[in-house]
Amino acid sequence: MNKPLCLYGHEFSSRLLLGTAAYPSLDVLQQAVAAAQPAMLTVSLRRQGAVDSAHGQGVWALLQGLGLPILPNTAGCLSVQEAITTAQMAREVFECDWIKLELIGDDDTLQPDVFQLVEAADVLIKDGFKVLPYCTEDLIACRRLLDVGCTALMPWAAPIGTGLGVVHEYALRVLRERLPKTPLIIDAGLGLPSQAAQVMEWGFDAVLLNTAVSRSGNPVAMAQAFAQAVVAGRLAYGAQPMPPRRAAQASTPTVGQPFWHSAEY
Repeated sequence: MNKPLCLYGHEFSSRLLLGTAAYPSLDVLQQAVAAAQPAMLTVSLRRQGAVDSAHGQGVWALLQGLGLPILPNTAGCLSVQEAITTAQMAREVFECDWIKLELIGDDDTLQPDVFQLVEAADVLIKDGFKVLPYCTEDLIACRRLLDVGCTALMPWAAPIGTGLGVVHEYALRVLRERLPKTPLIIDAGLGLPSQAAQVMEWGFDAVLLNTAVSRSGNPVAMAQAFAQAVVAGRLAYGAQPMPPRRAAQASTPTVGQPFWHSAEY
């Protein structure tokens, strides 16, 4: 229960990963990070404009000052070559061989294209990247990602930015059961701390958040709430929750009760 999160041989004290996009200001982002104390911070080369824009340079300077591990992502990529090129650029800009691999297959749901995802992951792993693929809860697709060398996966709970929580509970729980030794990080779709606690109670290893924190009314308080929920969920999982029952079972013992109801009544 007390083992740290381990990804590609690296240990992290927190089981919360936090995105850095869409915060009201850099000051709010900094405070939210301080409140959450995440294992890693995700950043998009495209959206932050780390090279070209003043805003992007401000974000990058802030991230460097925080001293936390950076997880660049390939957000917005629609093809294998586009994702590979973006990952390689991110490695140069952020001086980091970690990559959250995103390859989108549908504009409306932002659902990952699992076919191209496997192909891109294969190339990037051979190029020395530590790949964390943003994928669906499909067991077979996840196995293919493991086959090409991914050692951790990031299945979605629901489409990005929806805050719906877990849409396909059965599939996610089967995924957790069938891949017991693979670190699984729930990425996308969570909206409430209770939803984060729930997936952690099921045995998932971590959660990644962005919109649920940055678009909330108080990102700093919400970051803290999610951080506490992740810890609570992990503790509950390790404590081995009681199995659910259909019939009621009294929690108060009857032995030693001073009075008994008569059968007449």
